[in-house]
Amino acid sequence: MTNTSRSWTIVIITFLLAIVAAIIAIGLGSVSISIPDILRTIFTSSSEAVNDTIIWDIRLPRVLLALIIGANIAISGALLQGVMGNPLADPGLTGVTSGAAACVLIIMLALPEYTQFIPVAAFVGGLVASSIVYALAWRRNGISPITIILSGVAVNALCGGIIGWLSIMFSDRLPAAVQWLNGSLAAKGNNALYMVLPYAIGGWILSIFAIRKANIIRLGDQVASNLGENVNRIRILLSLLAVFLAAISVAAIGMVGFVGLVVPHMARLLVGSDYKFMLPMSMGLGALVLLIADTGGRILFSPLDIPAGILMAVIGAPYFLYLMRRRTF
Repeated sequence: MTNTSRSWTIVIITFLLAIVAAIIAIGLGSVSISIPDILRTIFTSSSEAVNDTIIWDIRLPRVLLALIIGANIAISGALLQGVMGNPLADPGLTGVTSGAAACVLIIMLALPEYTQFIPVAAFVGGLVASSIVYALAWRRNGISPITIILSGVAVNALCGGIIGWLSIMFSDRLPAAVQWLNGSLAAKGNNALYMVLPYAIGGWILSIFAIRKANIIRLGDQVASNLGENVNRIRILLSLLAVFLAAISVAAIGMVGFVGLVVPHMARLLVGSDYKFMLPMSMGLGALVLLIADTGGRILFSPLDIPAGILMAVIGAPYFLYLMRRRTF
């Protein structure tokens, strides 16, 4: 089997695993539903009205949302790592997530009458935060991994301060936003799914067209320039796409960290650095990882529903420290 065939096989297997995991996740909960009943309800019609309600109104939207958000954040992380030339870059560490969250929280707490603008606010916040990080980290000889991390820490601290100030100023409205701040998919129904789906599909389509440019950037600035490419323009466009995907994810479910860091690394180990394979692999693997985290938080700690963002932080933080330990900066 050639390397190309092997890589595509791994990608396809990952997507199939995500589908299987989704079906299993739909059946798990306080009311267990067998796989045949799930398939019957989805593809035909169920004689059990309770099953219809549980699947169509509660579990299926949540599972689909986990798959979509996981794919979005993983693609965003993969693109940011290529753009910044930094394997430790991800939407959380580079300030995109916290910037988007701060702007969304302004609307949720201070301007609740403008909730229809939450996706736009998330994008603007993520874009401003990432631009500040990029500007702070830029040096004449490029961007070093350590300056990205330090700049990200500074911007995350600033956004964290804004979030804390909003929490104090509007403490009476805060309970409604607590789960959102922790990246929870609890009580997320069809409305959240319908909000994020068209944006996600648009982002995925653009990601397909971005594969060639991402591979060019991966070769280095000098090689890209020799090929007649405008390196700065490519970086800006890919960064905008990465911020867009991360921002709509924050708008939908809140802050979920480390998916954009851990998943691209896993994808790179499995299929290599070629974005033709690595990007779809990140997409499928990100969907699978976030679905497992959400299902685990929902099932393992029942009757409590632990937000997926908390579980990803518990898993992702040690992995980040491991990467920091094994690399020399």
